[in-house]
Amino acid sequence: MLTQKEIFATLEMIDRQHLDIRTITMGVSLLSCCDADANAACAKVYDKITRSAANLVRVGEDIEREFGIPIVNKRISVTPMALVAAACEAEDYVPFALTLDRAAKECGVDFIGGYSALVQKGMTQADERLIRSIPEALDRTDLVCSSVNVGSTRAGINMDAVALMGRIVKETALRTADRDGLGCAKLVVFCNAVEDNPFMAGAFHGVGEAERVINVGVSGPGVVYHALQGVKGAPFDVVAETVKKTAFRVTRMGQLVAQEASKRLDTPFGIVDLSLAPTPAVGDSVARILEEMGLETCGAHGTTAALALLNDAVKKGGVMASSSVGGLSGAFIPVSEDEGMIAAAQSGVLTIDKLEAMTCVCSVGLDMIAVPGDTSAETVAAIIADEAAIGMVNNKTTAARVLPVPGKKVGDSIEMGGLLGSAPVMPVHPESSAAFIQRGGRIPAPLHSLRN
Repeated sequence: MLTQKEIFATLEMIDRQHLDIRTITMGVSLLSCCDADANAACAKVYDKITRSAANLVRVGEDIEREFGIPIVNKRISVTPMALVAAACEAEDYVPFALTLDRAAKECGVDFIGGYSALVQKGMTQADERLIRSIPEALDRTDLVCSSVNVGSTRAGINMDAVALMGRIVKETALRTADRDGLGCAKLVVFCNAVEDNPFMAGAFHGVGEAERVINVGVSGPGVVYHALQGVKGAPFDVVAETVKKTAFRVTRMGQLVAQEASKRLDTPFGIVDLSLAPTPAVGDSVARILEEMGLETCGAHGTTAALALLNDAVKKGGVMASSSVGGLSGAFIPVSEDEGMIAAAQSGVLTIDKLEAMTCVCSVGLDMIAVPGDTSAETVAAIIADEAAIGMVNNKTTAARVLPVPGKKVGDSIEMGGLLGSAPVMPVHPESSAAFIQRGGRIPAPLHSLRN
């Protein structure tokens, strides 16, 4: 039974501390849509998505209105499209992306994810066709998000795929140059990608999932920041306990929304992803949480330790509040989507090297980072390889979402609007990684991959 004090505390979290449900994401399996005829497959894909998610937005809005809980995005994730398209003989996979975009618009959702390929150990012909189509697909669609998994703890890192993705990221930036390379904001390169992630741009519906499923992603950096203001100067064990208690309350709200959406949509509940996902709004920043722990600026020495505490405490607090926690779960550090990160990057304190160190202990990786437009494809690939290595060795999900913005140089900034925010263009090392990337092949999996 909730007490009156707890109810008022939750209302304050929503009204003043930017607490929200970041997304309700419906996962839809498209394996039944495979067809030797590409047009027939696209028709099946459109029909299944629009039929499955017809009521998703309406139900989300009803829950918002009835419970007073903001739900920022309603999204769809689908089976990695390279698996679905592999059954057809077509060489051009862009029509599949256009079909996803059309279906998402018909359903009224904010994004659809799953224009994806899983190539951690090798590429099929379908995988390569899809990957090479990504720049055109993201240029010609509005709501489609794409991801490619290039490594895993079990398989190692597919360096041929890494090299290819460096070129694909560059081409995507060029094709969307009139929008400051916006296509790259909808493209994530993973190591150890998970099958139940509700967050874009990396969401896809894994082959081990049910026919349909509801996954919910919560947020709440502002709530954690506010809670830490009450324990200024306290030891770190008190800080950790405060974060744990706050994460529990945030996740309980996500569990409530997930169960209600599942019931109303007659779709199994999957997971609650209890990640702290920031927004560009002041007061809704992961960086400001780290600074509240005593750092003058995010990126200063001690930042990695502070983030490690935060990430662990969020998981410990949230895991007891939901019947099923999954996805990525922890703390996100997307530069363009976090006003504190933006300020730290603009001041020069927060660098790509420091962000890379922070990714060892947070949820994902180098996320929403703008770099100069003349950054080479090999350098982009090397950044991807570094992140994949961190994920592979540490048995965790890592990712790179890098934007080499055409025509921009260090000191410039780009504006993407909405949740994507704005990003300062950050410097990269000028030294070449070309010979390293050109080797190709596969970096072997670490020894602990043999655990069974």
